Amino acid sequence: MAAGGVAPPRPPTSPRWRRGGARRPSTAGPKMAGSAESELAPEPEQVVEALELLLRPPAGPGERDGGAEPGPESALRPETLLSNAAALEERLRLVPAWAALRGLRRAVLSRAPALAAGAAGESDPGWAIACGLLALLLCLKERLAALAAAPPAAACGAGAAPPPSADTLSVAQGRSVGRALRAAVGLGLVPYLPPGVGQRPGPPATPPAPPAARGARLHATTVALAELAEHPALGGPLLARHLGLLLAGLCLLGHGPAAHSQGVSEAERARCRETLRHVLDRVYQPLAVRELLVLQGRPKQSPPSPVEETKPALVQAPAWLRRLCGQLLSERLMRPNGVQAVVRGIMEGTGGGAGAEAAAVDWRKCDTVAKILASCPQQCLSLEDYYRLVCPQILDLLHIQDKLTARQFQRVATTTVLTMAKEHPQLAEKHLLQPLLAPLLRCSETAELAVEDLSAGTVLVTEAELGSCVEDVLKVYVVGNDSSSLLLGSLQSVLGVVFSLYSFAKQNVSYLRSPCQEILLWFLEKSEREESLAVLEGFAGLNSSVSALHPQCRFRAGSEGGATIAVEETISDEDEALYQKVSLEQSRVENLVELLSHCQKSGLAGDFFIRCLKALTCVAAEDEASSNLAAVPGGSLLELEQYHAAQRRKLLVLQLVATLCESVSDTVFTDIVQVEEFVAATLQRACVSPARGPGAAAETQTLAMAMGLVAAMLGGAVQLQSGDFAVLKRLVPLLEELSRTYPEPLTQELAADLRIAICTHGAFSSGTVGAAADGVLGKKPETGVQSPASTPGGAPGPGGGQAPPQQSRSSPSAPRERSEEQSVSHEAVTAGPAPAPCADSLAPAGLQELLVSAYDPQPPSRAAALRHLASLITQRDPEALRLQEKLLQVFLENIQHEDAFVYLSAIQGVALLSSEYPERILPVLLARYGCPVRGTEDTTATITRMKLGEVLMRVTRALGDVVFKHREPLVQAFLRGARDPDSTLRASSLSNLGELCQRLGFQLGSIVHEVTSCLTAIAKTDPEAEVRRAAVHVVVVLLRGLSEKATEVLQDVLRDLYRLLKHVVVAEPDGATVLHAQLALEELDAVMRRVLFPPQTLEKKIVVLP
Repeated sequence: MAAGGVAPPRPPTSPRWRRGGARRPSTAGPKMAGSAESELAPEPEQVVEALELLLRPPAGPGERDGGAEPGPESALRPETLLSNAAALEERLRLVPAWAALRGLRRAVLSRAPALAAGAAGESDPGWAIACGLLALLLCLKERLAALAAAPPAAACGAGAAPPPSADTLSVAQGRSVGRALRAAVGLGLVPYLPPGVGQRPGPPATPPAPPAARGARLHATTVALAELAEHPALGGPLLARHLGLLLAGLCLLGHGPAAHSQGVSEAERARCRETLRHVLDRVYQPLAVRELLVLQGRPKQSPPSPVEETKPALVQAPAWLRRLCGQLLSERLMRPNGVQAVVRGIMEGTGGGAGAEAAAVDWRKCDTVAKILASCPQQCLSLEDYYRLVCPQILDLLHIQDKLTARQFQRVATTTVLTMAKEHPQLAEKHLLQPLLAPLLRCSETAELAVEDLSAGTVLVTEAELGSCVEDVLKVYVVGNDSSSLLLGSLQSVLGVVFSLYSFAKQNVSYLRSPCQEILLWFLEKSEREESLAVLEGFAGLNSSVSALHPQCRFRAGSEGGATIAVEETISDEDEALYQKVSLEQSRVENLVELLSHCQKSGLAGDFFIRCLKALTCVAAEDEASSNLAAVPGGSLLELEQYHAAQRRKLLVLQLVATLCESVSDTVFTDIVQVEEFVAATLQRACVSPARGPGAAAETQTLAMAMGLVAAMLGGAVQLQSGDFAVLKRLVPLLEELSRTYPEPLTQELAADLRIAICTHGAFSSGTVGAAADGVLGKKPETGVQSPASTPGGAPGPGGGQAPPQQSRSSPSAPRERSEEQSVSHEAVTAGPAPAPCADSLAPAGLQELLVSAYDPQPPSRAAALRHLASLITQRDPEALRLQEKLLQVFLENIQHEDAFVYLSAIQGVALLSSEYPERILPVLLARYGCPVRGTEDTTATITRMKLGEVLMRVTRALGDVVFKHREPLVQAFLRGARDPDSTLRASSLSNLGELCQRLGFQLGSIVHEVTSCLTAIAKTDPEAEVRRAAVHVVVVLLRGLSEKATEVLQDVLRDLYRLLKHVVVAEPDGATVLHAQLALEELDAVMRRVLFPPQTLEKKIVVLP
């Protein structure tokens, strides 16, 4: 606008009426082209001045005429209005410059006889002023329309702001027009509305005119205001502030009782109805909805809220108006984007409240809007047509991006979906749930989609579509938290795809991991336990309760952190296809176990573990039954397929049990019932398939641990109640059968004693029960009774003989199942893995007993012994330190054990022993790290050397600054490891080298040339991307750790490192390696910038002169 003050002065051709109240000189400005009457046409500023004159308040003492500030129209008295009208008429009649305005007003009044009659009347000053204001406003509308139709003004100079349009009002003029509109509505519209129709708070005013004239006056005012609303400059403030009153007048004239429309013809009423539709269609729809709701008023049966009780009472809207507003609101709802208009009309302005009361009001409004959207209006002929129209718009509410309103809109959408699902399940599933789940259903294995006809690489679901679908499912199902059968059933149809997406996100960096996990956990928690267990079995591939991802579809990483679903190219190589299938199954089982780790408190993980053990019993029974038959059935092709399917299921069960035993925590069982079911499953398997053959030792140990668990509970490890004994009595038949049929006498005796102890509620307990309990709790029995779980041979004598080799195992899952079942059941009774170490020095016999236990076939007992030995080293026990070489031998041999609990305990012991005697132990460790033990396989040797690398790193951490003394042997050992044929060991050695450099403070000395040469050769020539990645990562660690010191410490090799990084960025095919190199280059660039351009600091120096 021209009043801005920052733009240059306007040229003489620019109209000045937009900049203020001064009139434009007759010689300035362009004339209206081709019109002789433009010389006599009034300027808009003159019309605005007439409006201000008509509404001018009386001048106070000491003020000039018209110098008072405009006040509210209610402060104008009738005599003031009459005085202002007389002054306006006098100026129009006597001032020659106002003749054009007088002529324009006469022409406007000639087209509106009702306004002309009202302006000339003197009996009702309010109505006369209203008619005068409306006439002047109509004049202003005509002048603005004429100016807008005139040719545009000349363009401004270069760099100047573009001029506003010719019909633009200034700020002061807009304020004056707003006052005039308020006065016209207040004097010409409000007094003629009956009570309850568009009334504002306060007592109803007495109508100033007889009933016969009210309808005509209301019609004249409404028609004039509707005409003003057609112009943008006047319609904006009118519809923004007075839309409700205008709609009230149009509703009364077009649809109200005839008694309120006296003097209005039927044709005029029909035009009012058309005007009402036109106004509602062109205004901002949320504003129209809000004003219609205000007109409709509170329902008759709705009590006022505590906040409304303090406000002035409103007269209830009449029934005809409530019905009409309901119809108009329904029409707004059924328009395109009508749902969002209704929601915004009700919810806008409710998100800024503070406090619990405002939040509660917002939630109540959300639920109210949801009920409105879920109800089919009477205007809709078909319920299905209404759902077909409204449901897509309801789903669109879930995608609102505005953070201020998204929470409320999503709650409205979620509540609406849940309400519709309860009221009309079939329609809701068809029009809401199926479109919501469409991207996931599209790629499931049950989808009716001709994937075979699609070319490889075709994207079935885009990244944005899949991400939006998962987020919508999370909002509707998880946040809505309604566990109805319809919602659970619809979600179960896509759970397999969601689990596949969860597995994919676990292996990649994706934001979809967390929402997929929440969806899966919500379903497992809300469903019935049997249904949840069946779904878990479906995830593992044991049944078909869930529809998995289509076999020809695969997930791909998206560019925005999401995922896409595309058609996979068929793999022609059978070996590669088999590898992909096995890898997929392994990943699926691992992710399933990871998911179960979040379900332990609810008991679902324990129930699923027990079900898997029961399935394992069935596998054992089938193996027992099929041992007498041929290995492969010689029947039809169908029988052969069935045989292979059964074998696949057996392998899946074994793999699942092994992974569960390895990964679930010690709190998998939450009560005695689950422990009893676990023991019962183990006993049942022992009864069905007694321990025979190569796996007899593993089966015997598993059985001994289960029976020892019962013995520990009976021995007081947990407090048993009478109800717990009722649960344990379910084991009596199995123990009785075991005592009669099991081939091992000690196990038979223990089973019989346990049966007696359970039946007597622990009153009778033999020595075998106590010994079994001590074996589980990690204690050594005081008597000479041998545990039935122990196996003959294998422990070194006091002379320190070698430990026996590991027993042969026919099944790869059997040792893991055995060790972890023992660990889980052992921890289920809340017993520690080993007794607390004694502070006093152990006698040689006690130390020898620990050394014997370090070779115990049971991994928990072996690990407990190793940790006890480590604690003796920490306490500097003299007997233990005297046998440091023997202890080192025991620890190093146990490092080769496959059980994580055992070899981690051994690693801890070696690290503690090395930190105490680094001069003696470190050379032994470095020698073993450089040369593998003879007679071991390559894979086993590599794993053992990697474990030794972990030992060396723990030693360096424990030594602290003393590690500088052993710098060169350590660096040389890792450099030799970086040239090993095995790629995994090479990557591990480089990782250890990087950490060692950090521990040394990057003070490598003269061997820095060897390190950089090795890193350069590996980064350029190593065939494995993982190894090259590790080499570049070491360079990144060096540059980051040294920072500004890199130019000093690495000054001789800095150029070589820079060339290496540039070579990697240009020639490296692996993306992760390139990323590491780019990070290193950025770090180097930052270092050089800080060295070449140090930050300038302003310092104040005070020099004391002599």
